[in-house]
Amino acid sequence: MAAALLANVLYSGGFVLEKRALAGLPEVTVRQPVRLLRLVLGSPLWIGGSLALASGFGAQLAVYRTLPIAAAQGIFVSGLVLLVLLSTRLLGEETSGRERYALGAILVALLMVVLSLKEGSDQVSRNAPYPLVLLVCLPSLAAGVWLYRHTERRAAHRLPTTGVEYGVAVGLLYGVSSLAIKGVSSCLTTHDVGGAIVGLLRSPYPYLLLFTGAFGLVMSQAALQRCRASLIVPVCTTVTSLFTAVLGTLAFGEALPHDPLRLALRIAGTLLAVTVLLAMPKHDDAPQPPAEAKELTPP
Repeated sequence: MAAALLANVLYSGGFVLEKRALAGLPEVTVRQPVRLLRLVLGSPLWIGGSLALASGFGAQLAVYRTLPIAAAQGIFVSGLVLLVLLSTRLLGEETSGRERYALGAILVALLMVVLSLKEGSDQVSRNAPYPLVLLVCLPSLAAGVWLYRHTERRAAHRLPTTGVEYGVAVGLLYGVSSLAIKGVSSCLTTHDVGGAIVGLLRSPYPYLLLFTGAFGLVMSQAALQRCRASLIVPVCTTVTSLFTAVLGTLAFGEALPHDPLRLALRIAGTLLAVTVLLAMPKHDDAPQPPAEAKELTPP
């Protein structure tokens, strides 16, 4: 629990630091990844944010060794409150009333998923069949990259985007990354370290982490520069949490609840979160042109 709360603080602080750093940099794009990396690596503020995120990754690794995967997602999502507060105070971002209601509904939906858990009966298997992991992850990676490119192509011809589509696309990549982190944690052991390393290298997990790390970094930084952190990060976190809780349940062999109430909570919470994401505003309001000064006529 302490590691999960620490991960929340590190992730929220890291995203806010990166957002502040990106605000002072020239425009970055996924079409020029080398230039993007050169710009961000030259910013001490961005490096501080990335180190905070990396530390959050370490805390997340510890969490997955001690908590069921769906329960861990519920705790991670509580960090959205901290993220919105930091974005408001440190970045000056404001969310609309509709967006605040949507974020509140997302929290309710994910709490429903957490309430569907039962300690002792929702333990996640330590292993998952590699073909099943790839069957879950590879189409999700393709969908995330396609959605991001599709959003990029349409962005030039639409009103300023709120970042919902970007958040969904990056969230799919980070969902795969989260499953890979779970897989890495299951391979780690304090005895027979050499055998554990060989087993890890034979698994798909380190390669999924490399892919999602490289593409997720470039995609998330470009999206974070264009859109509000107070909206894009909650959307990304929600997609990541739902992906991990639902597809992680299947990949790692968790059984759905047998109790009708808990099963209803889990299904209803998932459907509510998906519905809210689909209903969230996709565009920011267009800026209003300044009112023309009225011509003064002498009396």
